[in-house]
Amino acid sequence: MKLLRYGPAGREKPGIMDANGQIRDLSGVVADISGDVLSPAGLERIAGTDPESLPVVDGKPRLGPCVGAMQKILCIGLNYSDHAAETGATPPTEPIVFTKQLNALCGPNDDVEKPRGSQALDWEVELAVIIGSRAKYVSEADAMDHVAGFAVMNDVSERDFQTQRQGQWTKGKSHDTFGPLGPWLVTKDEVADPHALGMWLDVNGERRQTGNTSTLIFDVPHVVSYLSQFMTLMPGDVISTGTPPGVGMGMKPPRYLNVGDVMTLGIDGLGEQRQTVVEARA
Repeated sequence: MKLLRYGPAGREKPGIMDANGQIRDLSGVVADISGDVLSPAGLERIAGTDPESLPVVDGKPRLGPCVGAMQKILCIGLNYSDHAAETGATPPTEPIVFTKQLNALCGPNDDVEKPRGSQALDWEVELAVIIGSRAKYVSEADAMDHVAGFAVMNDVSERDFQTQRQGQWTKGKSHDTFGPLGPWLVTKDEVADPHALGMWLDVNGERRQTGNTSTLIFDVPHVVSYLSQFMTLMPGDVISTGTPPGVGMGMKPPRYLNVGDVMTLGIDGLGEQRQTVVEARA
């Protein structure tokens, strides 16, 4: 299933994409794409509903982030061997974990703000893992039982804020609009192998990133299990698993985003995003 949220920011409704690519309204079935709706029982309930019986959503509404009411956005740094190489970093021996604050979350086609004082705004196409049921001290063997599905995320980053301003990475990762998520959550039953997905990102029509989840250093079960040793993962939590090579920081010389630039990005089977860079709003 392809589950989504549509409508004005902060007032999104739940939806599902039917076999013809038409959005159907799920409001009569679930309140939102969040919480227990993402559990095996919740997804089974949606799967038992015939999309053709649901109201058609007319036009092309704004798509919001495909998951609502989450508690955490967790991210894994330097998790692609070829990306680590381009940045000159030694591949990590265990996952590098940082957070992206919830205010960063936005729809897949919303504008991305360039923060005041930003000189190094960067792009990162990433595979996002959506947690479906509570996970604490889970094994790698059981980790996928706690995953609802997958989505595209752009881990937008301000590199100077991230690396030159001391402290941890969070302040370079958490500006408003730094977390476009969607267009939809693809349930795991429709993703044959999350470790064999092509991914790409263009800036102004020029290819910048080309990669494949096959070069992940730490795969999805490992990451879910690892995180669950340090914190309880809750339904709706998002794990952004890292980016392949081609980020602006890794170019020689580095190339960064400016107001008016357009990013388009996607992952095989998970859909595409499009964002325009704008000046930060108060």
